[in-house]
Amino acid sequence: MGGNQGKAGLLQRGAFGRLLLVGLGTSVVPLDSALNIAFPAMTAHFGQPLAQIQWVVICYVLTYGSLMLGIGRLGDIFGHAVVFRAGLGWSAMAYLLCTAAPSFPWLLACRGLQGIGAALIISCGPALVTSLYAEALRPRVLGAYALLFAAGSVLGPSLGGLLVDGFGWAAVFWFRTPVALAALLLLRGLPAAPNAATRDSFDLVGAGLLALSIASLLLTVNQARHGWPALPLAVLFGAATLGFLRQSGRSARPVLALHHFALPGFAALNLANALANLAGFAVLLFVPYYLTRIAVLPVGIAGLVLASSAAGTMLVSLPGGWLLGRVPARAMAASGIAGTAFALALMALWGAATPAWLLLAALLLHGAGLGVLQVSYTEIVTATLPRADRGVAGSLAMMTRTLGVVTAASLLTLAFGAAQASAEATGAGLAGAFLAGFHASLAGAAAVAVLAALLLLPGGRRRG
Repeated sequence: MGGNQGKAGLLQRGAFGRLLLVGLGTSVVPLDSALNIAFPAMTAHFGQPLAQIQWVVICYVLTYGSLMLGIGRLGDIFGHAVVFRAGLGWSAMAYLLCTAAPSFPWLLACRGLQGIGAALIISCGPALVTSLYAEALRPRVLGAYALLFAAGSVLGPSLGGLLVDGFGWAAVFWFRTPVALAALLLLRGLPAAPNAATRDSFDLVGAGLLALSIASLLLTVNQARHGWPALPLAVLFGAATLGFLRQSGRSARPVLALHHFALPGFAALNLANALANLAGFAVLLFVPYYLTRIAVLPVGIAGLVLASSAAGTMLVSLPGGWLLGRVPARAMAASGIAGTAFALALMALWGAATPAWLLLAALLLHGAGLGVLQVSYTEIVTATLPRADRGVAGSLAMMTRTLGVVTAASLLTLAFGAAQASAEATGAGLAGAFLAGFHASLAGAAAVAVLAALLLLPGGRRRG
């Protein structure tokens, strides 16, 4: 399809309006980036050390990461619109519960509830938007959806900074309730649910074992620093994984057909996406502290600066969808990861005197690299899995990203803490010790991103 025809197709009035509303509803998930700029205020309010902030991340993404594939399969069976709407209603409630949390443990429990809502929304978002258009427009639709997703990530830190300044840390939760409710009330005309007589069965046992496997894996990674407590979690992960593999072999319609991973380069692609997002999350984890402690920016300004990473993602999303018809998708993914690696290496050199333009340039490049990766990766996964598994395809794309994020929250905070403690032992002050941890974490993240890019190079010519 030609460029003008493709553009006209995307702008079909009814479909385009529904695409925007699905994007509005989905935005409540990337708007969670508002929390990152609120981390310092949150840890201060609850009297928690920096390292404990990882649990605010882990409780949320562990929940939606372990549930997404099963929920994506539910969307394929019962209708993506039904599941998506349920996620909007659930999320609206969960944000208010997070706002009212009286203690840190209660906040973590409410973050788990929020994770259920996120899983319901993002497992079916990509399937919904691609169902609105012809398959020939799929790469461009995914690019448009990525742009809308990134727009939420752009607004998150900037809005978060303003909200924390004006109303305190709890505002980064409650402001999303009206957004979720507006999308829920306005969404009309989405594809109908499949006919009950033609529905596939749902492998509940397989979905449960898969969720247990993913959750225990992430907790094993998190607890590895403590030694023996990780051992029973590792055993649980092994048992759940074996059980899932056995159940999938017996099920006529498993949650995820594992034979796809035997396709050339497909397993490496998913691993590369997880590693790249592990590396990329270092920015949201540590840069807010750098901006407020070392660059000494007001929290509102720091939020705007942090948002430049998501702005980079937003800027490349539509062009990325257009390029997918002209450039091999694996090559695009590798180039995106390489750009992210270079940006992280630049950040590892930041100091107290780093000029503002260099901060912005590195953050823009970081976001642009991840944006190119996400558009091209999602297109490959969506094209590889059958159309009837579109919910599972979208969930797989988000789940591998989530695996990287949770692993980053565990391992990178460990690296940060070790480097900071080492600097303190040599007599470094608070700022010097923080910078030592910051530099070590960002340099390690850059190395992980380089590894992820290398995983894609051998298969760069196999897939468009």
